[in-house]
Amino acid sequence: MWKTFLVVFGLIVAILLGIFLIKGPQFAPPPLFVMPPESVSSGVAEEMVWENSVSAVGTLRASQGVMLSAEVSGTISEIHFESGQSVIKGDLLFELDTSAERAQLESAVASAELAEVNLKRTAELRASRSVAQSELDTSEARYKEAIAALSQIQAQLEKKVIRAPFSGRLGIRQIDLGEYINPGAPVVSLQSVDPIFVDFSLPQQQLSEVKSGYEFRLTVDTYKTKTFDGTVKVVDSELNLTNRMFRVRGVLSNEDGTLVPGMFANVDVLQPDSTAVVAVPGTAVYYQAFGNTVFVIRDSDDGMIVEQRFVKLGRTKGDLVSIVEGIAAGEEIVTAGAFKLSNGRSVVVNNSSPLPVSLNPTPDDA
Repeated sequence: MWKTFLVVFGLIVAILLGIFLIKGPQFAPPPLFVMPPESVSSGVAEEMVWENSVSAVGTLRASQGVMLSAEVSGTISEIHFESGQSVIKGDLLFELDTSAERAQLESAVASAELAEVNLKRTAELRASRSVAQSELDTSEARYKEAIAALSQIQAQLEKKVIRAPFSGRLGIRQIDLGEYINPGAPVVSLQSVDPIFVDFSLPQQQLSEVKSGYEFRLTVDTYKTKTFDGTVKVVDSELNLTNRMFRVRGVLSNEDGTLVPGMFANVDVLQPDSTAVVAVPGTAVYYQAFGNTVFVIRDSDDGMIVEQRFVKLGRTKGDLVSIVEGIAAGEEIVTAGAFKLSNGRSVVVNNSSPLPVSLNPTPDDA
């Protein structure tokens, strides 16, 4: 029986050993999984000197601008200008019909001459004491009345001849020859656009950052790649009580008439001092609710890995963001692909298609 027991026991052990050798590897723990490196684009945190500026939205205004009209009613008899024409102060623009006034003028001239003759005759008679002083006084009064009537008619004639009050450029004519107009009816706009003004408003917190004489840079959507330079002319002496903002007026040259009154403009008022900053592309910042971070690339034994750092952001200028704390100048950072990274993740840098970065971007669809 012992021999039989040993044989059976040996068979059982052999079977169990075979099962262990065959099935054992299936129960072994899997090998440690290593995430493959992520492909990212990189850049370098640069130390730059940025101009300090105050930005605002403004409106261009003519240094002088009026809508010309007549003070009196009448029929347009002569037009001496064309729409869009440049004129000089004193140039004749249009005339109203003066036939009635000219007839009255001839009568008034004759009356004034007669009154003058009567006055001289009465003065001679008074000198020889042939007439009383009252007759001389009456002659003087009639002469003054005649002169006043003559001056009144001459003033009416002058009001029917309209001249340019200052040099500038005319707008579109709104009258036609032979048209009857009433007093104050618009005839044509006259704008003096060299120099030209820009008006804009700023909050009271920036009152100390804008002073008369500061330079500013202006851009308009019409000319995307062109900038215009000017100088702050005046800062308003009071704030608007509704929104606590103050008005500023700047002046700039406009010799070629490129800028037109009424244009919308972006204004950057430059400060006297510049500031040194550490700047990174805006795409490098991973914005999150618990804090903004930037991934810094550094070498390790297993290749390149990223270190996630919390940063304190400063001003934004174009495509760049200044870093107040967290990043030093010269450090290599991830500029694209940060959303798929985590702290310590291995990466491979691929800068074959870098994103364009500019302090003054001019996108086509802006």
